[in-house]
Amino acid sequence: MAATALVAGCASGSGGNTSGASGDTLTLWTHNAGNSAELDVVKEIIKDFNGSQSKYKVEMQAFPQGSYNSSVVAAASAKKLPCILDVDGPNVPNWAWGGYLAPLDLSKGEVSVKDQLPSTVATYQDETYAFGFYDVALTMYSRKSVLNKYDIRIPTFDKPWTKGEFMDALAKIKAGGEFKNTLDLGTADTGEWFPYAYSPILQSFGGDLIDRSDYKTAKGALNGEKAVEWGEWFRSMVTKGYAPLKSSKSPADDFRNGKTAIQWDGSWSAQANVDKFGSDLAILPPVDFGDGPKIGGASWQWGMSSTCANKEGAQAYLNFSRQTKYYVDFAKATGTIAATDAAAQQVKGYESEGQFNVFLRAAQEFAVVRPVTPAYPYISTVFSKTAQDVLAGADVKGALDQAVSEIDSNLSTNNYPTGS
Repeated sequence: MAATALVAGCASGSGGNTSGASGDTLTLWTHNAGNSAELDVVKEIIKDFNGSQSKYKVEMQAFPQGSYNSSVVAAASAKKLPCILDVDGPNVPNWAWGGYLAPLDLSKGEVSVKDQLPSTVATYQDETYAFGFYDVALTMYSRKSVLNKYDIRIPTFDKPWTKGEFMDALAKIKAGGEFKNTLDLGTADTGEWFPYAYSPILQSFGGDLIDRSDYKTAKGALNGEKAVEWGEWFRSMVTKGYAPLKSSKSPADDFRNGKTAIQWDGSWSAQANVDKFGSDLAILPPVDFGDGPKIGGASWQWGMSSTCANKEGAQAYLNFSRQTKYYVDFAKATGTIAATDAAAQQVKGYESEGQFNVFLRAAQEFAVVRPVTPAYPYISTVFSKTAQDVLAGADVKGALDQAVSEIDSNLSTNNYPTGS
């Protein structure tokens, strides 16, 4: 979804709100049609809210994730957005700028947003537009037995691998000839996976997708010396034979089946990996490529449309939903990191001494949200294509220069306000 395709100024319309004998009906949209576990929690909250009072009634419409964003864009153009909708965190600034979302008053509700992971609360231009119940964290998986066999130090959260250590580890494992993939970066996936998975590595090198001092240019951040160094490293994973140009459709299965020594994946795979390898599983922190370990932050969140005819009702539902038990239910259903410490303590494995608590710490200390600018959907598209081109052998500096040119043209054409 290119930022230039969004329609601004959606200031009127029904907003999915109707009146009836049982109270005002508020429509809720979610992207979870294909995710029954998460959808069941949404249904649970709606049922509980509707049963808790008689003034409002929330009705849900679920969409497949693949068609969800285009459905929202079409509804915004027709001024027929629902009152309540979920939104992928990085898209919040774009939707707020485009007039899709209204600011939220989250001063009420059991859970204070101040207690949430920063990446689970979306702000833009000093206003809060969305909040989420969970986040996820990127990590590397390996096996302790494999690392010990090749005399490789097992990195810790407090002392991650340096770039040099990581490259030495890859060289040792590759020389052993034991694995089809020394490293699997999950390159078969497309779309938002590329900026989510690989821009944190770019940031660890010292580059970025945009200059965050004013969000007006990508020059220097995406094509400077550090960014070029990242691009050359990224390509070298293929040329050195460490990682496949295109991963299989099931890289997590390849890891669990013994085809891959080290996998770049997410917290969502942790339980299945533990089930397979038990105490031999090594959950590794991200590599420090020079500017500190980095991972992506922000997942799906909830907001209110600007066209909602009953914002009071929408706010009432959103505030009702912010109960610790629902944060716990979402985390358990989806295998994600609960957005608050209090909720995380109630999720097996994520408590203070739990084997998955490392993901919570990573989300707290390593997460970097994608650029807080309306241009992000366009930046995402350009970066994804550029990263794929670099992997395939394109000249790194030339590809990054071209990406900067395209992003800066979009920034200039749309005259976006500064991010934050």
